Amino acid sequence: MDFLALLVTLPTKQSAGRMRVWRALRSLGCATLRDGVFLLPESTRHATALSQIADDVSSVQGSADIYMLSGRDDIQQGRLVALFDRGKDYAHLMASICAADANDAKVLRGLRRELSALSAIDFFPGEAHRQTKAALAALEAAATGEPSNVSGKIRRLTNADFQGRTWATRKHLWVDRMASAWLIHCFIDPQANFLWLEDPRHCPRNALGFDFDGAAFTHVDGLVTFEVLATSFGLESDPAIARLASIVHYLDVGGLPVPEAAGLEPLLAGMRTTLADDDALLAAAGQAFDFLYAHYLNGEPTE
Repeated sequence: MDFLALLVTLPTKQSAGRMRVWRALRSLGCATLRDGVFLLPESTRHATALSQIADDVSSVQGSADIYMLSGRDDIQQGRLVALFDRGKDYAHLMASICAADANDAKVLRGLRRELSALSAIDFFPGEAHRQTKAALAALEAAATGEPSNVSGKIRRLTNADFQGRTWATRKHLWVDRMASAWLIHCFIDPQANFLWLEDPRHCPRNALGFDFDGAAFTHVDGLVTFEVLATSFGLESDPAIARLASIVHYLDVGGLPVPEAAGLEPLLAGMRTTLADDDALLAAAGQAFDFLYAHYLNGEPTE
């Protein structure tokens, strides 16, 4: 791997300019090789950003040059990579996560922003990143009751074996449970009866649980319950279902942003706030998913 090296000299009298440059370098996640020499992994984006900083340095009568460098051997290359170690930052964030109240939504949002910002400048993520990400996910799951992610093979099932069943999930529905119930009713079991549970541990034995720990259908290998149901019943090849799955996944557990999610989330949140009855909530949310499915099924509108 090559690195971009920015060599900077700034006049001592330009204190405001110096602070502006240091903040910019810090926000990019630059490593310091020695005084006045800052490194970033080579990329077009990083080259552009460093060029902008170099221009800023010149504007305050400083000097700045950008070079490409790499280690002479594996040992020296390893030392360059080690300059980007974020272990102390992750340790600080982990301490905040451990001390956080799972019921404080504002704190959870702040921790999520901190992790996202740190991940953006962690160019060589390792075990510290994995542990911190897992700890925050567990804290968020404790707050929302979201099921844990498990590993396992998703079996292909037949609709005919799942007709007229009772399907049970946690009450006060949110996006994955809303979408999963809609998928069940529309594509798997049209005669489905739904049971909204106060406590998933008291799910009746004859009911098919979904979207809680120990349920028949829940998060598997990074897939949310909607995706697991779609895969189980051979619906994932439907491009409209696949598009909906990407939205549900993003709104439920994050990941790659989906443009439509920004519009759907406040709509579902408004329904959830207004409709205390989960049957009514599912009926309203189901209409939104009906319209989205029809839109994706028929393709994008033309001008």
